[in-house]
Amino acid sequence: MTTTLDLNFVRQQFPAFSEASLDGQAFFENAGGSYMCRQVIDRFTTIFHQRKLQPYYAFKASADLGMEMDQAHERMARYLNVGADEVMFGPSTSQNTYVLAQALLARMTAGDGIIVSGQEHEANAGVWRRLEASGMRVLIWEVNADTGELDLDDLTQLLDDRITMVAMTHCSNLVADINPVREIADIVHAANAILLVDGVSYCPHGLPDVDALGADIYLFSSYKTYGPHQGVMVVRKSATSVLEPQSHYFNRDVPSKWMIPAGPDHVQIAAMNGMLDYFDALDKHHGGSDDAMRPRRLESLFHMAERSNLKMLLDYLSNRNDLRLLGPNDPTRRAPTVSFVSSRLSSQEIGRQLADRKIMAGVGDFYAVRLLETMGISPEDGAVRLSFVHYTSPDEINQAIAALDDIL
Repeated sequence: MTTTLDLNFVRQQFPAFSEASLDGQAFFENAGGSYMCRQVIDRFTTIFHQRKLQPYYAFKASADLGMEMDQAHERMARYLNVGADEVMFGPSTSQNTYVLAQALLARMTAGDGIIVSGQEHEANAGVWRRLEASGMRVLIWEVNADTGELDLDDLTQLLDDRITMVAMTHCSNLVADINPVREIADIVHAANAILLVDGVSYCPHGLPDVDALGADIYLFSSYKTYGPHQGVMVVRKSATSVLEPQSHYFNRDVPSKWMIPAGPDHVQIAAMNGMLDYFDALDKHHGGSDDAMRPRRLESLFHMAERSNLKMLLDYLSNRNDLRLLGPNDPTRRAPTVSFVSSRLSSQEIGRQLADRKIMAGVGDFYAVRLLETMGISPEDGAVRLSFVHYTSPDEINQAIAALDDIL
């Protein structure tokens, strides 16, 4: 298999790149939501035209929809290297963490504890912090205020025999430092606790082997991985002893529905196959011949394509003394979600001027208000964020650098 990404083939899979209204615009807010691949759009078209109805009945249109929903569970499980009954789909990651918090609370007693990292998006912070009002201990695994990074020694000091769970991000949506999840999982499991990992900011750069990571719960959002607007939630069997099922009572014995209080979104789940169709096509185009190693090959392919672009951008930002880069400047240690603040211009002003130069970049707190405050950055003005993925071209990186150079 070739290790060089065929960027022309990739961009042909995304209708946005041939959309006239977006011509010349360089998209750098992928961490907020990626472009959707045509395979997902095709799946939606088929479903809306042929089987927008209740699934799992005997008549063909209904049976076909049910089959596609089952396939989404099975195929997603293969990509994540978990059991199909461990994969659940909910309306969003924020909703899924809320449900998980209720499930955890039902099995905890006053004085039990949860550790939450200081790197979190509020979706993986607020729901756990609010359990304090119910008598639970909530301990914060604080970041280094200068770098935004986590220290494993600090986690070890927080763990005790009444900690039920540790909640952390695979990589922050602001500082983007890729955390050593396997090492952390081993520490957490040695303390008889479970590990919940928010993978929302990691998964656009390749779906991970969740089994190898050792996470007991793993979450991400498929609308940031080129698919429909759903939250993907993996709940391993190792976590079920501390979670009270939140489904309808008659679904209590169906593991894939345990953490889904309402009925599934039939259309979105079936359309999830389109995202996996894209990944399959991408692997085959680059010479992949077996399904078993496809997720790992794609993860490597994405990382290699992104890191050369990431190095260009980090080199530029790191060489400016009027900017503060948030997170490491080593492209092998972080995801291509690059945030910074200026000592001379407000983040909001930089964002406006980038838009004038056809750079679609994010500016704000990115729901990481607590992290910004810890690092001494005003959440009101926020940070400038240039986030990209494997379909971003070197020309677009250069376009962003030229725009920044002009502005700054």
